[in-house]
Amino acid sequence: MWRWVRQQLGFDPPHQSDTRTIYIANRFPQNGLYTPQKFIDNRIISSKYTVWNFVPKNLFEQFRRVANFYFLIIFLVQLMIDTPTSPITSGLPLFFVITVTAIKQGYEDWLRHNSDNEVNGAPVYVVRSGGLVKTRSKNIRVGDIVRIAKDEIFPADLVLLSSDRLDGSCHVTTASLDGETNLKIALKLLTVLLLPLHTVVIDVNHQAQLDIFFSQESINLPSFQSLTHVSVPETAVLQTVANLDSLIAVIECQQPEADLYRFMGRMIITQQMEEIVRPLGPESLLLRGARLKNTKEIFGVAVYTGMETKMALNYKSKSQKRSAVEKSMNTFLIIYLIILISEAIISTILKYTWQAEEKWDEPWYNQKTEHQRNSSKILRFISDFLAFLVLYNFIIPISLYVTVEMQKFLGSFFIGWDLDLYHEESDQKAQVNTSDLNEELGQVEYVFTDKTGTLTENEMQFRECSINGLKFQEINGKLVPEGPSPDSAEGNVPFLGSLSHLNNSAHLTATSLRTSPESETELIKEHDLFFKAVSLCHTVQISNAHTDGTGDGPWRPRLAPAQPEYYASSPDEKALVEAAARAGIVFIGISEETMEVKVLGRLERYKLLHILEFDSDRRRMSVIVQAPSGEKLLFAKGAESSILPKCIGGEIAKTRIHVDEFALKGLRTLCIAYRQFTAKEYEDVDRRLFEARTALQRREEKLADVFQFIEKDLILLGATAVEDRLQDKVRETIEALRMAGIKVWVLTGDKHETAVSVSLSCGHFHRTMNILELINQKSDSGCAEQLRQLARRITEDHVIQHGLVVDGTSLSLALREHEKLFMEVCRNCSAVLCCRMAPLQKAKVIRLIKISPEKPITLAVGDGANDVSMIQEAHVGIGIMGKEGRQAARNSDYAVARFKFLSKLLFVHGHFYYIRIATLVQYFFYKNVCFITPQFLYQFYCLFSQQTLYDSVYLTLYNICFTSLPVLIYSLLEQHIDPHVLQSKPTLYRDISKNRLLSIKAFLYWTVLGFSHAFIFFFGSYFLVGKDTSLLGNGQMFGNWTFGALVFTVMVITVTVKNGIGNSFLDLDQPSCYLGIYYILFYIFFVLWWDSLHMPFLGSQNVYFVFIQLLSSGSAWFAILLMVVTCLFVDVVKKVFDRQLHPTSTEKAQLAEAHSSVKCLDSICCFPEGETPCASVGRMLERVIGRCSPNHISR
Repeated sequence: MWRWVRQQLGFDPPHQSDTRTIYIANRFPQNGLYTPQKFIDNRIISSKYTVWNFVPKNLFEQFRRVANFYFLIIFLVQLMIDTPTSPITSGLPLFFVITVTAIKQGYEDWLRHNSDNEVNGAPVYVVRSGGLVKTRSKNIRVGDIVRIAKDEIFPADLVLLSSDRLDGSCHVTTASLDGETNLKIALKLLTVLLLPLHTVVIDVNHQAQLDIFFSQESINLPSFQSLTHVSVPETAVLQTVANLDSLIAVIECQQPEADLYRFMGRMIITQQMEEIVRPLGPESLLLRGARLKNTKEIFGVAVYTGMETKMALNYKSKSQKRSAVEKSMNTFLIIYLIILISEAIISTILKYTWQAEEKWDEPWYNQKTEHQRNSSKILRFISDFLAFLVLYNFIIPISLYVTVEMQKFLGSFFIGWDLDLYHEESDQKAQVNTSDLNEELGQVEYVFTDKTGTLTENEMQFRECSINGLKFQEINGKLVPEGPSPDSAEGNVPFLGSLSHLNNSAHLTATSLRTSPESETELIKEHDLFFKAVSLCHTVQISNAHTDGTGDGPWRPRLAPAQPEYYASSPDEKALVEAAARAGIVFIGISEETMEVKVLGRLERYKLLHILEFDSDRRRMSVIVQAPSGEKLLFAKGAESSILPKCIGGEIAKTRIHVDEFALKGLRTLCIAYRQFTAKEYEDVDRRLFEARTALQRREEKLADVFQFIEKDLILLGATAVEDRLQDKVRETIEALRMAGIKVWVLTGDKHETAVSVSLSCGHFHRTMNILELINQKSDSGCAEQLRQLARRITEDHVIQHGLVVDGTSLSLALREHEKLFMEVCRNCSAVLCCRMAPLQKAKVIRLIKISPEKPITLAVGDGANDVSMIQEAHVGIGIMGKEGRQAARNSDYAVARFKFLSKLLFVHGHFYYIRIATLVQYFFYKNVCFITPQFLYQFYCLFSQQTLYDSVYLTLYNICFTSLPVLIYSLLEQHIDPHVLQSKPTLYRDISKNRLLSIKAFLYWTVLGFSHAFIFFFGSYFLVGKDTSLLGNGQMFGNWTFGALVFTVMVITVTVKNGIGNSFLDLDQPSCYLGIYYILFYIFFVLWWDSLHMPFLGSQNVYFVFIQLLSSGSAWFAILLMVVTCLFVDVVKKVFDRQLHPTSTEKAQLAEAHSSVKCLDSICCFPEGETPCASVGRMLERVIGRCSPNHISR
């Protein structure tokens, strides 16, 4: 604790330098001069509170709320000055609200503590004292050597020392970190996997050399997918515990930082009195939370532990999102606070105006004390003002916050329970990560969606390819030509059943033999080289359990016995390698520095010389291999824009046409090319690569220059096309969103042609829509001119719907100087497609829409880690639990398995949640106006003496017990229309748009209604008592407390019945419809019980036997009934006339549903003929969660 305080004050910073020194296995120097650095333990703490700080910290957070702090002030005022009401009236409701909220937050934190204990207590094995020791995860120390077995999760950030593989690599999945489920490779230590081993031996006294070697620019790799690094033999051979226990080494690395893809360090290994220094990069670091796959076991040394791991440093709390309802609620609170202060000021002024007359200043029955006569008038005025403030303070609904929180928390379970949102194939149900935004689902105006994995399945399937200018497609398991070849004299081309026709010409049909033997041999060679390039140019890995496969041309189903199981960092790569395997060229795996493929069952080994890894600037990757014949070949693949300009041979023009045709079909394309090096050329390439990779300064720039030098003068082999299928019902969902008045934008990183094709196929763009383009803009002036032309075209044509296509570079120019013009064009387009988008650009687009003058509510939906920024930026973020991991789902507010579930989430759940919460908020303010206005009116009849109208028990329990539960039940169960009607008629969504039910007009209606009802309560009771004071049979008169009890009784009954009138869900034949009646009876029996208690220790019981006397009067019963009917009559008449004269679309649908021939077998849910009805509560919940199946409707 003292250390933490010192750290906060800056006296004891946790890290004294920019680097940390870690002695592997904690073997510290024995010279006695070394002081070990202090590191934190390996505990993960996601909880918010501890036993010691829960009370003060929770209280501090709760009293940051304006309403809670306001009632605390009122409570303190009641304690300090003489007020007309007891401090209990404010203190008890405040205590109840604070306690309920604290219990809820404490329970949630208790769950987090349990989760932390489960993680921190997980068993792990560490190397200590020459053996493996089993311990708990929390006991891992920095410097410990940890053993991880297959499928285990890394318990800390580890530097890989060795694995069971000879090349020192291991396979990991990082779905919990970056959202990607595809396999990645971690290579032991760093440096050039495929270069000759170059050992760096230095003298540790040469500190300058060390600093240069450890400079920032020496290691700065962008991604964990980098494979171009060498294992260090000094630790690769240490594959046993005994060998590792003898390792003497030190790691120097940077202090912890949150960037997942950045790590810089070095390892100093002492061998035979020499110190060998190896650089460490991000490919050396195994991150906590990743999982070991396809590797039996690894050993690693812990460098970052506990809350200093990169996973823990990325536990940044998301910015708090506030719904439109919450903002409206705060506005209403301010208005009511102004009303409260105004009433207190008016009452104080009128009191002193009244007391200006001598007879009212000090009446005979209320003589002032000497102290009161001599006190300051200013202090008396302030004291009276505060007293009136306390008297009227219940106009602010203190229980509103806790009721809203309970409604949101309990209501969020209905989304998870909805079986219509359950995806059976993946066994995934909808998840609610943030219940605070339930009602925001009913206010969405813009939907921003990713394409791959969100609109599509993210299951890549090989469909077509172009080889040397000829197109082929897969049909019924065979690769066949598509259409005649322009070079074929009679329009006939060879039939390619599989590459097995290389050795067996029987696969060629008679018509296919019309080509010359020379051209056939050349064609076979081109096909062979094309599929070999596909099989060799990739980062695909193969499962250990499937290291042997056959390749006897399994395009034919009968020849597909045992294809290897592949893992890839890209689903495109996996689909292509599998396609090559079906074509007869099977990738077997990498053994040390050799890539093995089977060509028609014959094993061929290619020595892997270099990998030129993919990066976003080049947009291609390459490999350099040595063929069995000794030739040095470079195979490259990438986007057509990055490959075709580098080609000097091959069918470039035809392939470009084919690529465009593939893109128009919505297929994802890659171009394949190769280059053959002479011996002299390869020597130059090898030298340049080594110099760049061992450079101490500007390494990345030098590597980029070398890559550009190597990847030139390519010979084009062809192109591939894979399909990412649309998800089920995507077109119907997008059309429903459009009918609901929601604009849909697609934000994708795909190329222009592919994105447009998918937009057309999924219904985002219509065939009749006029497609406008803002692409390939190079300058601000050109972009501005194009925007003006688009604006003119939209203005001149008012009939045709417009769609806009914009690419990433043009978007950057548009957002830089021409935001207003760009927004004007976008607002007038029915659909917008943004292609070639970077993740941050997606967030910027959403931000631009959010801050536009209309302030629309935005929703973003995506499935990958690259969608997290836009999901967090939008008002509501939806994560798709797809094949790109769970990063988007974890960072979202809601998560569903498929895009099609968006329609029910918005049109049903969003609609219901908004109706419920809006009514709840308005009702709370209404009932509190009804409650406190009679108190204000009463002051005119008691000379503003601050006499309270209600007993303290009534004041205390009104919001807590007497009126809160009915509206809470209403806000959980209300369904003003059948869910299937809402989903089948998306236009009903427009009725609640723009926060219509919480507009100023609606707010004023509820407020005026509350004041009018309060006037009826007060003056109706006053006239009853004033005209006939002897309402009791024994001739006794009604007193002050009886009058207050009468007003309070009429008020409780009225506001409860008012809540029931608006409830469309409760049917007359269900027990739940009697909830309001039960609650009124509860009030009556409670008050009767309270009035009958005789408790002398209280000193004064104002309402003892009062309520019993009130109910003994027949006139009082009649008056209660009359006032309740009078209050509600006007409201009911208004609703009837509104429905008849100005019905909304929802009200029309309600009327059509009521008069339709659809009849349910049960009033709560629908059941097929012969099915036994379930219990009442079960049926009610079934309908609430939306499982009233349309198949169960009897017509």
